[in-house]
Amino acid sequence: MANGQALQIARAFLPEHPLGNRWDYYYSRAKLGSDPLYPGVSAALRGSRAPLLDLGCGLGLLAHTLHADGIALPYRGVDSDAGKIRRAARAAARAGLNEARFDTVDLSREVPEHRGSVVILDVLQFIPFPAQARAIDAMIAMLTPGARLVIRTGLDDGTGRARVTRVTDLFSRAVGWMNAMPRYYPNGDALRARLREAGLAVEFTPLFGKTPFNNWRIVAMKPE
Repeated sequence: MANGQALQIARAFLPEHPLGNRWDYYYSRAKLGSDPLYPGVSAALRGSRAPLLDLGCGLGLLAHTLHADGIALPYRGVDSDAGKIRRAARAAARAGLNEARFDTVDLSREVPEHRGSVVILDVLQFIPFPAQARAIDAMIAMLTPGARLVIRTGLDDGTGRARVTRVTDLFSRAVGWMNAMPRYYPNGDALRARLREAGLAVEFTPLFGKTPFNNWRIVAMKPE
């Protein structure tokens, strides 16, 4: 994302007091300026009008980037980290994202009800395998005709990038940014087969950008 656009979005995460904690501001600015995730998701969702559920939304950056890209969708973000949800709601209100909603949900235990498109970004690997399989089936069931399921995840393919991804996820847990340990990195072939068995058109695209991580964008669309 262009530096000016990233800075404008990040300003919504500044603390209310000049001496307050600026972690979310600096994190958002760096994330938006270096990670190809959000332009990749915007490209995947462009042209869809289906309501969007963002599973594991964190600070809700996707709501801001979609708005900046002119993609107007009813948006609901859920995450198991109540603190991030509070800060996400505050930043969205500051930015005037009046249609964005945020709720605290533990995705390892439940998946909220929804009909439309679904995104799950850098979260799938933190859900244990049995619950992950159930979550994928639940997300497929949410899709309406023409809606999209957009996943970004590391894949278990034995590459050096896969090892770097795992170490970084473990470090994120150790420093407290993530509130869960990585549990299961999907097998790409198995995930592709599961989505195709559900009758979805599937596309896998590497989304490494300039990062060392084994990140892939997976887009599955339900035919109209």
